[in-house]
Amino acid sequence: MIAFFPGQGSQFVGMGKDLYNDFPVAKQTFEEASDALKLNVSKLCFEGPESDLTLTENTQPCLLTTSVAAFRVAQMEFGFKPAAVAGHSLGEYSALVAAGSLQLAVAVRWVKERGAAMQRAVPAGEGTMAAVLGLEDEKVTTICEAATKAAIAKRSSGETPTQLSVEAIVQPANFNAPGQVVIAGSTDAVATAVELIKAGTVVPGGKAIPLQVSAPFHCTLMSPARDRMAQLFADTQPDHRPKPLACPYVPNRTARLTQEPGLVFELLTEQVDHPVLWRQSIVTFLQAGHTVAIEFGPGKVLQGLAKRISFEDKTLKVTSCGSTENIRTFESL
Repeated sequence: MIAFFPGQGSQFVGMGKDLYNDFPVAKQTFEEASDALKLNVSKLCFEGPESDLTLTENTQPCLLTTSVAAFRVAQMEFGFKPAAVAGHSLGEYSALVAAGSLQLAVAVRWVKERGAAMQRAVPAGEGTMAAVLGLEDEKVTTICEAATKAAIAKRSSGETPTQLSVEAIVQPANFNAPGQVVIAGSTDAVATAVELIKAGTVVPGGKAIPLQVSAPFHCTLMSPARDRMAQLFADTQPDHRPKPLACPYVPNRTARLTQEPGLVFELLTEQVDHPVLWRQSIVTFLQAGHTVAIEFGPGKVLQGLAKRISFEDKTLKVTSCGSTENIRTFESL
């Protein structure tokens, strides 16, 4: 079995509370994160308020902690040892903690800074994202290129009503599943892409759904956040650098199995302003012969995506294990 870890968007107020109450190792995990951050992580996860929990710099360490807590319960209570790990965006940090490469106390500080840097990279209201449904990856890329050119032209001609300080650009950000790609970029370029999809003038079919997000993640507008993470990793103490992994993992950046600790910082840095290759990652696992995965963390987003991804008519069976109730499924696996 392999282990998956969700990314931002899976959080909710109350996540992890039952694990904290029912398993000592989960309580210890939340306390470890709280001590490292000098922040009451358990209170933020269990009580919110939602407005505080959904702040990117809070969401990321809270999700990391909750996911690692669920994983450690599986380890301690059921002797779970994953054959490989992977995480969606932020979840890649959870995967690396689970594989023994990163220390939780250090990783929570990194992802809190990651969240803050991603939020600072683009002024509020100048960047956004949208989900594109029903189109092949290549067609989404074509639309993004056309929308970028159109947005640049509109700015040059003065047609754009609001002055934006960021570059006019929209790019694929998450290749989640066949027919589901998230795009990200400047608000005007993303809006143009949505209009082009609705009109069907570039390629026919598909629909676009604007997302309520605080920043345009995983596109080139995140380059300031990438630079911040590169500096953070460069300044890391030797004993906090990635350790040898207990099992292989599939990075979002490459979608290829690796077990090389020397690549971890480079891949985490590049991940910030490059698309998440999640569909490609699942295909990699299927090609390697994996058939069962456990999703550790709140929600069932990755479970849902896995159902839509196949290779040679094979799919991954993914079980969600983010609460006391569903973590008992280990008894039947």
